[in-house]
Amino acid sequence: MRSEGSSNPFLECFRGGFSGILRWHELDELWKTLRDDADSEEWYVYALSEEPPYKPATAQQFIRFIDEINTLLRTDHAQDYCGIVYVDDREKPAFVKIYDPNNLGVVCGFSNRPPMPGWTLSKLKPLDITNAAPAPASRKRWWRGLFRMG
Repeated sequence: MRSEGSSNPFLECFRGGFSGILRWHELDELWKTLRDDADSEEWYVYALSEEPPYKPATAQQFIRFIDEINTLLRTDHAQDYCGIVYVDDREKPAFVKIYDPNNLGVVCGFSNRPPMPGWTLSKLKPLDITNAAPAPASRKRWWRGLFRMG
């Protein structure tokens, strides 16, 4: 991770406290809350394996990402629990970490090198930490196809 100091708001929030979304119905509730806020067009959608976005997603892009990531999580994390999405505030979210089901390592518990989330949703402009989270080629293709990145 590139050193930016602790004065970067994105990095401060990234390192802050989060609550785990343990059950699928809780994830459904979070997605509803986020969809209800999509028209604010304040949300940055960031795949940590890519360059950070320079502007927030449109409402349409944000909702499409939620729909697509929901499908991906439920397909690739075929468990009866979620446990791979974390939010700063369930009632009024401003930062969400989403872990890639194919790169979990030790998400909860202790590890000297915990995995980075695959994606973040935040109302803060993301810090460039792309080198910290190399993604498999299949995830890069998925991401680039989703946003038609060149």
